[in-house]
Amino acid sequence: MDLLIIFIWIAVITLFSTFGAWYAKKYNKPDGLMGMYVGFVLISNIIAYKIVEFNFGIITFYATAATLVFSVTFLMVDTVNEKFGRKEAQKMILIAFVSQIAVAFFIYISIILKPAPFWQDQEMFAKLMGTAPRLMIASWISFLISENINAYLFAKIKVLTKGKYLWIRNAFSSLPAMLVDSVIFVTIAFYGTSQPILQLIIGVSVIKWIVGIIDIPFMYLNRYIMYKK
Repeated sequence: MDLLIIFIWIAVITLFSTFGAWYAKKYNKPDGLMGMYVGFVLISNIIAYKIVEFNFGIITFYATAATLVFSVTFLMVDTVNEKFGRKEAQKMILIAFVSQIAVAFFIYISIILKPAPFWQDQEMFAKLMGTAPRLMIASWISFLISENINAYLFAKIKVLTKGKYLWIRNAFSSLPAMLVDSVIFVTIAFYGTSQPILQLIIGVSVIKWIVGIIDIPFMYLNRYIMYKK
């Protein structure tokens, strides 16, 4: 994947968060960000099965297809935290967690239901969707730990800096949480498979950090949208 295309994709994906910021400004509620956050988390669990290549010219990293999408969820948590506080951010995390359990259950049901005699794709469907529960379990554990670390650090740094230096609390809450998420998720999701665990942890972490850094200006944009008169 070309470097410029990677940056464009990151920017486009992150732009979706501005809708949540606009919604928060218009209705003074985090519902828009919550809805998009849940959507990003759920689709990440499904597309994480595919491993993709990120070619930066002098070095190449390998990560899940979900990395670009899931990385933006940290920005959404920070945006809700900034406007509505840590309790609302943690409420959002809880809603997304329960939604993941529901989706895993629905996928399991769809796999075990007897297919119609003329439908010939059961094996392919089961192989593709059957990985989702394991990925979701890995996601549940890494998700609860990393997202709450992010929410806690963001709120703590905001108090320590007396509400100043938004980029500091955005970066130093998201980046450590992203590393924790990558280590836990990749280890649980791919342990015992043919996938290179360490290589994936490095690749997923690096891509998440790149997204996290690119997201900093969008955090300022979101705050501007939410607080502008």
